[in-house]
Amino acid sequence: MKLVVVSAGLSVPSSTRLLADRLAAAVDRRTPADIQVVELRDLAVEIAHTFTNGFAGKALAAAQDAVAGADGLIVVTPVFSASYSGLFKSFFDVLDKDALVGKPVLIAATGGTARHSLVLEHALRPLFAYLRAVVVPTGVYAASEDWGAEGLPERIERAAGELASLATGLSAAGAHAPGGSGNDASDGFETDAPGGFEVVPFEDQLAKLSPSAV
Repeated sequence: MKLVVVSAGLSVPSSTRLLADRLAAAVDRRTPADIQVVELRDLAVEIAHTFTNGFAGKALAAAQDAVAGADGLIVVTPVFSASYSGLFKSFFDVLDKDALVGKPVLIAATGGTARHSLVLEHALRPLFAYLRAVVVPTGVYAASEDWGAEGLPERIERAAGELASLATGLSAAGAHAPGGSGNDASDGFETDAPGGFEVVPFEDQLAKLSPSAV
């Protein structure tokens, strides 16, 4: 499994990077992973230049390729003004619009108070839904008081398990899609969607609901 971790922490050391590392380690315990960390702090200048000249620098281009080629993503941002950081958003703004289609993503955030925990649902989850990623059910938020307290390790383990299961499941499905090693039939429906998902035409779904189909 190729796992890419995107960390938007700004300080050194960073609680955002600490949470990212703990999540990656938890995933690796479930399924062996080739882990690559993308530190957005180091890419800030190249990200800004991309907005003005339209071209990604060498380091940013490498990070973009890593994200696009990953089997799964862990994305972690500090909370600023009740939302993700501008640097975090800017990185995903300069990605190819189809880079995350069908890709499993674990969302996480850090903040100074538990009152920001809803950032996962009102900011991060909608962002990655818009990018057509597959966001795991459990997001992980860590406030300052969560470190060393009960609850955080359990959330980390649950979210990591969901990402590992989803990423390995999609990889297996892709192997049986047309062009994959399995090449199994699927009741005549198309299976060339990202991740090997079965695409059922809408009219066929409606036909199954009609009285004559019962």
